[in-house]
Amino acid sequence: MRLIQGMHYFITGTDTDAGKTYVTCLLIEALRREGKAAVGYKPLACGDRADAHALQQASEKAVTLDEVNPVYLKVPASPFAAALLENKTVDVEAARLGFHNLAARFSHILVEGAGGWEVPLTHKMSMADFAAELKLPVIVVVNNKLGCLNHTILTVKNIQARGLTCAGIILNYAHDERDLASISNRMVLQQFLDVPVLSEIMHGESQMDWPTDLPL
Repeated sequence: MRLIQGMHYFITGTDTDAGKTYVTCLLIEALRREGKAAVGYKPLACGDRADAHALQQASEKAVTLDEVNPVYLKVPASPFAAALLENKTVDVEAARLGFHNLAARFSHILVEGAGGWEVPLTHKMSMADFAAELKLPVIVVVNNKLGCLNHTILTVKNIQARGLTCAGIILNYAHDERDLASISNRMVLQQFLDVPVLSEIMHGESQMDWPTDLPL
């Protein structure tokens, strides 16, 4: 196994519509404005490769689409279900190797998961298991809406129970509407969790600064 150098993060979400790719691209661009050699990595994609294309566009230009996304399944389902329907097995080893190859070349890799934290990859392995193997600090992207508190608290507590560091939460306003729940969610999460709320991203924002609570 190659020595991993640099500062890398794993990006997960509270659900499949949390805005992981959108937030990850903003973070990559923020890193690059700081002069960091940063790329996005989507180890597994299902349905289409739009997320991988977006990460490639945001990243250092020396990466190919296959380097950004080595494992692609055409069926829009969880990796485990998609592989079953395509009569395949998810190539977890290719996903591992892809990360280590990029980490040997770039100082900052942002690894974006598929779906939520515990989405199944194989009959024995979830995305959370894969993240645990990489041993990276985890950033949780939250679709900031009514009902997100339960998903967020469960996700953060599971990350910590695995012995991983939850580096923080990013609240993403996926829609224009702001209600009392979305406005109050930050305060409630700060009361119930011991991780920082790194940023709140308003709907349609096209740029963000690198969060001050995240080590570079």
